[in-house]
Amino acid sequence: MSTPLLVFLVLAAIAVHLAPVMHWRGKGPNSYLARYGAAVRARLTTPHDVVLLTETDLAPLPAPVQRYIRQSGAVGQPRIENFRARFHGRIRSGPTARWMPFTGEQHNFFDPPARLFLMDATMFGVPFQAFHRFVDGAATMQVRVATLKTVVDAKGAVMDESETVTLFNDMAIMAPGALVSKQITWEAVDDTTACAAFTNGAWTIHATLTFNAAGELVDFFSDDRAASSADGTTFTRMRWSTPVRNYGRYGAVRLAGYGEGHWHASAGEFAYLEFELDRVDYNVRRETV
Repeated sequence: MSTPLLVFLVLAAIAVHLAPVMHWRGKGPNSYLARYGAAVRARLTTPHDVVLLTETDLAPLPAPVQRYIRQSGAVGQPRIENFRARFHGRIRSGPTARWMPFTGEQHNFFDPPARLFLMDATMFGVPFQAFHRFVDGAATMQVRVATLKTVVDAKGAVMDESETVTLFNDMAIMAPGALVSKQITWEAVDDTTACAAFTNGAWTIHATLTFNAAGELVDFFSDDRAASSADGTTFTRMRWSTPVRNYGRYGAVRLAGYGEGHWHASAGEFAYLEFELDRVDYNVRRETV
């Protein structure tokens, strides 16, 4: 028997024996899927009375932010308590690293703020799963390979601040109506640019939003986010931006359908994330999860 064939048969046998374990770890009570679902259900409290977003609510905001919210179709719609987003794309760990295809789902909440994110990716056929949890101002990021081995288990103050930036970015891209918030202090720059300070608990982060002549958000950047090392043990602060485009209808609102995540490293800017938005649901109730 040839050596390549023998190796193949050994790997196949291992895969057959590990398959039940991988399935249990991926779907069982201690899986990221189960923990994500439990965390989501815990945040889905009794809905409040419906309050509509009005033109009066937009009055204190800079002109380009007003136009963006208006063109999104959020005016006249219920104020956003939470949303669920589903998307797909590809991700990589560095400018020369191999891209990994992924699918993802997240739930964001606004009173109090929280972000729960679950991603499934593959590389060379090996599955990776990541679970981000940002609740009560504390962020964690965990990654498992083949549902068996945890290769990233990150937390701490740097992650808390970085995830606050991500939470605000989610609002800007996927929930424009939520930009009417007492947690945000706006500063007008010009007809297509506005700066924001977003406060969540102990953290106040800053970001700049840019818009085009049609009133669409086209980019978002912040210097208050840090890139994680591959194992999640170290972080490097650098500029982060998320250019977006391809606007389309998602139910009653109009949103960017495509976006990227960029790190502006000292060696040069590069994209580490590309995603397409598949669906957004607002004010999700417990019975629909």
